[in-house]
Amino acid sequence: MGTERLLTTDDVAVHLGVKKATVYAYVSRGLLASRRNGSGKESLFSEADVRAFAARRRRGTGAADPAGSPAIHTGITLITGETLYYRSFDADALARRESFESVATLLWTGTLRHEDFPADPELRALAEAVTAPLPASARLTDRLRVIVAAAGAADRLRFDTTPAAVVATGRTMLATMVSALPSRSGEPPASGPHPFASALWSKLSAEASTPDRVAALNAALVLLADHDLAASTYAARVAASTRAHPYAVVSAGLAVLDGPLHGAASGLVVEMLTDAIRSGDAVGAVSERLRSGGVPGFGHPLYPDGDPRAATLLDLVTRLAPAEPALEIALEVAATMTSRAGVRPDVDFALATFTLLTGMPADAGEAIFAMARTAGWLAHAIEEYADRPSRFRPSGRYAGLPPHE
Repeated sequence: MGTERLLTTDDVAVHLGVKKATVYAYVSRGLLASRRNGSGKESLFSEADVRAFAARRRRGTGAADPAGSPAIHTGITLITGETLYYRSFDADALARRESFESVATLLWTGTLRHEDFPADPELRALAEAVTAPLPASARLTDRLRVIVAAAGAADRLRFDTTPAAVVATGRTMLATMVSALPSRSGEPPASGPHPFASALWSKLSAEASTPDRVAALNAALVLLADHDLAASTYAARVAASTRAHPYAVVSAGLAVLDGPLHGAASGLVVEMLTDAIRSGDAVGAVSERLRSGGVPGFGHPLYPDGDPRAATLLDLVTRLAPAEPALEIALEVAATMTSRAGVRPDVDFALATFTLLTGMPADAGEAIFAMARTAGWLAHAIEEYADRPSRFRPSGRYAGLPPHE
């Protein structure tokens, strides 16, 4: 039996006639399988797989993502399997030094520049009025969906989908989403380099804000701002392809984000960590989840060696309270899963750890995720508005009864 020939990323790029970044994009979307070499530092590809993929591309059948859907060429986010990039900038570096406002501008315009999100007092008043009747049991993301819908209904120019208009809409929309949430803190948002994160802190935690805490929240927002064609982003692009206005695009993303396997995943981690902290038994909490179907917050198919977003956020969280017993329990849960199952924490685990340690409610992670990803959804909408309209029309494979004579 012959030995399988393996190709490096450079080899594959040459064979396919594309850049290395494009090869990474094929991998991140599941179009091309890769594996690690012996040292774990380089991706290798089966020559047979590469040749088959090249043949599919030549026949026009390898460029689509879902069956029957057109290819989505995007210049926003690249996932290499080890690193997340926003428009060629390392997301880890951005999270540590840039404001969420700067990163949103980068995603929308390609320019890394801080611009505040202007508040609209009339929109805030409307959003507060329409969310006031919601029951106390309403989640933060329930409120966000109502806020976005109300803001869209009030914007008579909402169908202006030119890039500049979408950027302006995005800034005002995000400002309204935060300002209309009920406050948990008696003190006004602190001034500083992260005004959006500071305003959001006052809506999520009654504990005093500090520069380090706000910086960690800002980092979480940056790390969650986009993640290529996640399910909610795909839904947002489908909405944009029909020329739905930006508020409807964000509403489409929020609808998909509501699933427990997407934006709400951090809430499941909060439940597990709360049990572990209450009992002081990290291994027991893991054991109970293993019995009931799986341990949330671990492993990510796009990051075989660990989610870099989780590593960045956990590093910042550890610096906030290095001697906090609750943090020690959370890290013990992570160590148990890594040593026994060989899987590392994902960003949902890191987000849940952060919200627990800072006195935020169980659904805070979902709200952080939603507001962060709003920036990404609108960036993808800007790309989609420039493409051919209504281009997403996959065909179903009928499996019902045959037609009657």
